[in-house]
Amino acid sequence: MLIRKNGRHPPTTQILLIKRRGSHGAGTWAPPGGHIDFGESVIDCAKREVKEEVGVEIKNLKVLGFTEDIFKEDKKHYITIWVNSDWKSGETKTNDREFSEANWFNWENLPKPLFIPLKNFAESKILPHAAFSGQARPNRRFGIKPE
Repeated sequence: MLIRKNGRHPPTTQILLIKRRGSHGAGTWAPPGGHIDFGESVIDCAKREVKEEVGVEIKNLKVLGFTEDIFKEDKKHYITIWVNSDWKSGETKTNDREFSEANWFNWENLPKPLFIPLKNFAESKILPHAAFSGQARPNRRFGIKPE
């Protein structure tokens, strides 16, 4: 779930990231997100997860595509569905049982290390590629530079 604030174009655009804890990827920076509930739509899941996890409301949600994310050490293979949104309202929680920090970061200066799904997104490994035909790839489109 990409949540943008302060405009849609770098260098003013910021993205909300959390520093994960207590799960695979602990210590890495990631956007808020989580598992989809049975019968829930992707958009409803995104709204729910963001509200539960970081306490903010979002608007202008759009599904961008997905990444295949392999965590070799944990022997896990995830499909991450990427949803883009804009911050609507609310104060961001500063910590939670799932994360130790949360903050807004400039697209040009993301913290490290990045969670594998975000790293894959930043490296333009988003699928389907056809979704971006005639458009800039995601890393340029959203102002993310690969590590």
